[in-house]
Amino acid sequence: MDDALERRLVELETRLAFQEQVISELNDALTAMRLESAGNADLLKRMLEDLKLARGDGPGDAALEPPPPHY
Repeated sequence: MDDALERRLVELETRLAFQEQVISELNDALTAMRLESAGNADLLKRMLEDLKLARGDGPGDAALEPPPPHY
């Protein structure tokens, strides 16, 4: 009985060690994904600001513009 109990204990300890390693790896992956996501959000924000500036320099809404002189 003691031998079976010891084998079971060793198996449980092995599983626990494996699960701790997997949790650590998942935590590292999640941290990396959060950093990447934050960087992408900043990049998107800058791109939208640049697009707004670029659109502001171009012609306005045609409906708001006066007609050309030949009309």
